[in-house]
Amino acid sequence: MYLKKLSLLNYKNIVESDYEFDAKINCFVGKNGVGKTNVLDAIYHLAYGKSYFNPLAVQNIRHGEDFFVIDSTFEKNDRTENIVCSLKKGQKKVLKRNGKPYDKLSEHIGFIPLVIISPSDNDLILEGSETRRKFIDSVISQLDAPYLQQLINYQKVLSQRNALLKYFALNHTFDKDTLSIYNEQLNGLGHSIFEKRKRFLEDFIPIFNHHHETITGQAENVNLGYQSQLHDKSLSTLLDENLQRDRVLQYTSVGIHKDDLSFEIDEHPIKKFGSQGQQKSFLIALKLAQFEFIKKQSGVSPILLFDDIFDKLDETRVAKIVQMINNKTFGQIFITDTHPERTEEIVKATHQSYTLFNF
Repeated sequence: MYLKKLSLLNYKNIVESDYEFDAKINCFVGKNGVGKTNVLDAIYHLAYGKSYFNPLAVQNIRHGEDFFVIDSTFEKNDRTENIVCSLKKGQKKVLKRNGKPYDKLSEHIGFIPLVIISPSDNDLILEGSETRRKFIDSVISQLDAPYLQQLINYQKVLSQRNALLKYFALNHTFDKDTLSIYNEQLNGLGHSIFEKRKRFLEDFIPIFNHHHETITGQAENVNLGYQSQLHDKSLSTLLDENLQRDRVLQYTSVGIHKDDLSFEIDEHPIKKFGSQGQQKSFLIALKLAQFEFIKKQSGVSPILLFDDIFDKLDETRVAKIVQMINNKTFGQIFITDTHPERTEEIVKATHQSYTLFNF
């Protein structure tokens, strides 16, 4: 699969731009703030139906305009696919495949397998558990549509249960039977989501370890772990045990919406004890593992976006990535960089075809 053409209109700081891409490597070079990363984000938008960098959809419309349009042509399984994503202020975002709108954006997830490696990935280490859950869910959802629907249903029931708890507190009342209906639904959905996350990480962690060892030369001892309350008890039991607490808090304090990933170096949190270089190596290994996992499961090489990462890597790590490109590990690649000479030197070393776009 690869992206052949891209047209942008009023997307972020881009007025209007058209691109034709190489099937292997495409580089966007120029100073910071000129829109290189915005092109990558537009490509990400086509895959996930949302921006990687700005979750508020309306803020991706160019300042002073009322709408944006991202129009694209992909080649997938010897077929040409037209994907268009557009948004007009005050209206619902529209995503079309070959002229036909999706009823739900979630129906599109997984059609364009894609992985991004960006300085913004630091949020996976620095931010709270929700960011790391989203990472797990985004990988699984690209390969498992029912899983994504289960997540959506779980969040819906969770919101209903939380609203009921608030209603009880405001009206000084309590109805155990009504609450038990939500408990049953949460238990069923939560158990299925937990099992899928657990199986995913059992397969994913060895791949992550392999990439980390390759990048660092086995110089660091790291660990990636899955933290969930459901390892020890069913969600049904947890909800029963925490009923009084939930009534006081007026929200559901236990469940798979509290799951987390632990990132450790030498058995300590990498957030506190890892250097910047060690954190970068951890995150790149995480994203390369995401790439390999999707490729293995789907049989398709995801599109890979490298956002300004060569500026953050030493020569050894850059050489490792070049080696992976030489080994044809990757499919189509998009790179942003502020140094044209460095970029050209790196891509020439891959002995692959490439196109350079100067900003």
